[in-house]
Amino acid sequence: MSNSPMQRGQQWLKTLLLLTGVSAEVEGNLEPAQPQGGDSEEPDNYWLTIDETHLKPEQIRTLIGSDGSVLDAIQYLANSVLNINQPQEEQASYTIELNGYRVKREAEIRALAEAASEEVRTTGREVEIKSLSSAERRQIHTFLKEFADLETFSRGKEPHRHLVVRPALEPEGIG
Repeated sequence: MSNSPMQRGQQWLKTLLLLTGVSAEVEGNLEPAQPQGGDSEEPDNYWLTIDETHLKPEQIRTLIGSDGSVLDAIQYLANSVLNINQPQEEQASYTIELNGYRVKREAEIRALAEAASEEVRTTGREVEIKSLSSAERRQIHTFLKEFADLETFSRGKEPHRHLVVRPALEPEGIG
């Protein structure tokens, strides 16, 4: 395999698809790392997009799965397998995209986060968001962490784990 994380990801995904009987090209794009305060940065995020040009609608539906479950599983495998034995500084994050699913779902997730934050601000009470994958819960944590007046956390155990948005507790010892 190549040394470039993007090329390794593309080769790995193309091979996985071939093993399932699907022949498709995989395009790679780098989403720049986001500074997280201080000098720590999240790993580079590589978007691996499966080219659906020659796929049948049935193949696309199967690869996405119910509520994105198959795409989520492929993405989980990619992130696990492609980072095995990689030094911490060379680990990468991979997002698997097909037929615009991730882009559409991200817009839906952002709308959920905005609606929940508005409800929390209006009522002053916590709001629980159900039926999210762990990756989707992480997206909402990321979307809302920039708002000092809100905090998010997860409650419960899989498969009944929910994301909670609530007013931020006053930090202690400030003054």
